[in-house]
Amino acid sequence: MAGFSLKCGDCGTLLKSVEEAQEHAELTKHANFVESTEAVLNLVCADCGKPCRSKTESDLHTKRTGHTEFVDKTSEAAKPISLEAPKPKDDVEMEEAGEGSSTQQEEMVVPEVNPQLLAELEEMGFPKERSTRALHFSGNENLEAAVSWIVEHENDPDIDLMPLVPVNSKKPEAPKKALTPEEIKQKQHELRERARKKKEEAEKLSEREREKERIRIGKELLEAKRIEEDNERKRILALRKAEKEEEKRAREKIRQKLEEDKAERRRKLGLPPEEPAAAKPSAPPVEEKKSSLTIRPATKAEQMRECLRTLKQNNKEDEAKVKTAFNTLLTFAKNVATNPNEEKFRKIRLTNANFQDRVGKLKGGVEFLELCGFEKIEGGEFLYLPREKVDMPVLHSAGSELNSAINNPFFGVL
Repeated sequence: MAGFSLKCGDCGTLLKSVEEAQEHAELTKHANFVESTEAVLNLVCADCGKPCRSKTESDLHTKRTGHTEFVDKTSEAAKPISLEAPKPKDDVEMEEAGEGSSTQQEEMVVPEVNPQLLAELEEMGFPKERSTRALHFSGNENLEAAVSWIVEHENDPDIDLMPLVPVNSKKPEAPKKALTPEEIKQKQHELRERARKKKEEAEKLSEREREKERIRIGKELLEAKRIEEDNERKRILALRKAEKEEEKRAREKIRQKLEEDKAERRRKLGLPPEEPAAAKPSAPPVEEKKSSLTIRPATKAEQMRECLRTLKQNNKEDEAKVKTAFNTLLTFAKNVATNPNEEKFRKIRLTNANFQDRVGKLKGGVEFLELCGFEKIEGGEFLYLPREKVDMPVLHSAGSELNSAINNPFFGVL
């Protein structure tokens, strides 16, 4: 019996011609083809006229469109297969020219489709080329079949190219029926809903990608901030170490200067240079002599300096807070010294939030103001400096101590 198809020995696909076998081989890399007496199926959908080559393809069409009736036209289309490879176009033309055939190439024209269905498709938003192609290949029967064809072939590369057919080809049959306005509106609604859902899915996917990008950028920023903070801590530690080394060198220079001054005085007095070994035995008598001296009480300036040193030592990790406290105390002392008759400068509410944050919570701040003459009144709610107790020398000493504490980088370190 003559062969009606070529069967791929690797996947079992039936092919109508040698040309299809070559295309199949290029796509799948399969090379094992044999001639088969089994014809390629030609199942035509009774509803939309779509031809299906296999049972799998017809099942897929049923699943997509709901059409279940198919007409088997396999016997009508079955022809013995030619195993000759198709000749190149140039060779065919040369053969036709050599034979002196008067047959001319058939003219290609745009197929005629139902103008009413074409207008309805264009009203639904489809381009004219896509609508014409859909009507032509779906049998030009009804709007539903054309819409289904567009949905199934929306990813085809030539979906928006105008179809062409030979001028003498059989024209499609007239449409069996047209959709009612209600059905058209329903189809339009379904297409819009499908487009809306597709757009929502794309937006959700885009939002997920943006969220991932935000999380990645956030992690990178946190890591960069952590590295910057580590570098800043290392820089501060290195700076403090350098300051301590500088302080140590400064103390050593001062000690050497004192030793040199002491040796110079002994030289001027004609005394021999002091030997280090001889200086040690004299330590006990000196200690006994010191114990017999009267201890001088600390002055207010020294007490103020001790308050400021305590404040800085207790908050040495926060230099900005210490500097703010010193400047606030300097402002209080300066206001009273400049305007001693203004009561608003001589009265401070201890419960004030700004005062507590800048001075009140820091040990040594309130004590410093009390050394300036301020007293607690009204159950400890206010600090008040009576006009008759304003002591200008004390306020000037307070200003001097505060200026020294603010401008001396080594204040409170030793």
